[in-house]
Amino acid sequence: MKSIIAALFLASIVCAMALPAQAEEIAGVGIPDTLQTGGKTLQLNGAGIRSKLFIDLYVGALYLTATNGDAEAIITADEPMAIRLHIVSGLITSEKMEKATREGFNNATNGDTADIAEQIETFIGVFREPIHENDIYDLIYTPGHFVEVYRNGELASTLQGMPFKRAMFGIWLSAHPAQKSLKKKMLGG
Repeated sequence: MKSIIAALFLASIVCAMALPAQAEEIAGVGIPDTLQTGGKTLQLNGAGIRSKLFIDLYVGALYLTATNGDAEAIITADEPMAIRLHIVSGLITSEKMEKATREGFNNATNGDTADIAEQIETFIGVFREPIHENDIYDLIYTPGHFVEVYRNGELASTLQGMPFKRAMFGIWLSAHPAQKSLKKKMLGG
């Protein structure tokens, strides 16, 4: 009996070591402490919930190389960073996500999206497939001016240009973010 208990205890330790560390849990979603990208380890800066009309829609998490609470510095930085969106509601549709994303780009750029219109269309294309609860979108910026968009761990799109990167991160971090409380949480507040 002691050997069975010891074996189970050892197995639980091995399993715990294999799982990524979770910094916190939001809306039932475990938020990893780190995110691996391009050989870099990004640290969780902060995470929160995007809600509308008292309905939780997704958990948004910001990952950086070092903790930073300055939204403008993050938006303009040419450093590795990522935003993870973990869908927590089955009420999110492709059409609603497209509309919200367009609105986000307009807000982040003060309506000046002409120079990145092509990249916006490509980015929105990632959301045209049906969206399901527990889908995960990783929006990863790598210096060299490109953003990779992953859906459930699979590369869905690559977008070029620092102006696009600034606008995309601005959806959540600009002066007119998707949700002020989410921005505050992503900045570590």
